[in-house]
Amino acid sequence: MSDDAPQFETVRYRVDGAVATITLARPDKANAMSMQLIDEVDAAFSLAGTDPAVRVVVLDAEGRNFCSGHDLAELVGPDADPAIVAERATAEGKFAQEKRMYVDRCVRIYEFPKPTIAAVQGRCIAAGLMLALVCDLVVAADDASFANPVARMSGMGVELLLEPWDLGIRKAKEFLWTGEPLGAADAAAAGMVNRVVPRAELADAARALAETIALVPPVTAERIKDSVNHTYELMGKRQSWQYHFMAHHFTHNTATALGMLADRQGMGSMREVFEARDRGDAPAS
Repeated sequence: MSDDAPQFETVRYRVDGAVATITLARPDKANAMSMQLIDEVDAAFSLAGTDPAVRVVVLDAEGRNFCSGHDLAELVGPDADPAIVAERATAEGKFAQEKRMYVDRCVRIYEFPKPTIAAVQGRCIAAGLMLALVCDLVVAADDASFANPVARMSGMGVELLLEPWDLGIRKAKEFLWTGEPLGAADAAAAGMVNRVVPRAELADAARALAETIALVPPVTAERIKDSVNHTYELMGKRQSWQYHFMAHHFTHNTATALGMLADRQGMGSMREVFEARDRGDAPAS
């Protein structure tokens, strides 16, 4: 087994046999996706992609929760990163930054030539859900829950709209409009999750699945992935993503969304944001 890559601060990377594991390692922040974490996940996938010994990649996370979404503290409020704020100060800059950091990085995982497995425990929310769903397979602990609860804050889900492809049209609308979480069993029944296992068995279950898939010759595994993904391309998956990202940015630059963003800056946590949302404190027009 290889040692953890010392250059990473927010993820851990290790290779054991034919399986590489990339671990989100910000448990004190519920593995919220900071720009550094996004960069390091991308770099870890590059390592796995260029290592001929690696046949399958498992993406997992430390702590109680898989991922709580984007790290909004970098974007708004007193602790916001000045460089990020400056880039996002115009509609053009915000579009470019979100496409580069959110869309392109996740699409790269979706198109990663080797099979990928997300191992999810606890909460998997918004951008965290996007990160899990661009993996080929999802193994969930029985305590996992999946949510994209931003519509009442004028959010259109996140930058990539994955739910219609994983849940179907009617369930996707309900999921996005209500913001209600799906438990692991319901997510599996809907087709969003492949397997549900006890929390204590999550790592072993993901590992066992990865080792089974690693028995497939790499060229065969890659062609299966490419062919299945191509089926979705013929159905318009990438075109639907492009349309959604444009609609996402239009919505985020409406007066309603900008007003809600301004209100949000005075709140200390996403829990406060959601509580205010559910009380109806945020602007409604």
